Amino acid sequence: MAQRVVSIGFRSGLHARPAATFVQAAAQAPLPVTIAVEGKRPVAAGSMLGVLSLAVGHGDQVILTAQGEHAEAVLDELADLLGKESDA
Repeated sequence: MAQRVVSIGFRSGLHARPAATFVQAAAQAPLPVTIAVEGKRPVAAGSMLGVLSLAVGHGDQVILTAQGEHAEAVLDELADLLGKESDA
């Protein structure tokens, strides 16, 4: 199992447009990915409601997890997306 801990770079946190961008990328991944914050259960990264339910703000850390072939590459791509400072 591969994991990445990422600090959210989006200025508005992982809400609305940034969440939609992330969820779309995660849903297109060739394997299931979960996202979690400390104190909450992991949710499917491809689920908009699940991601929004985490209430992740700018600078908060999330844990991405995936298992299977290409998991490392998938998590690298998603981590890069989340870590970029943007107003998306």
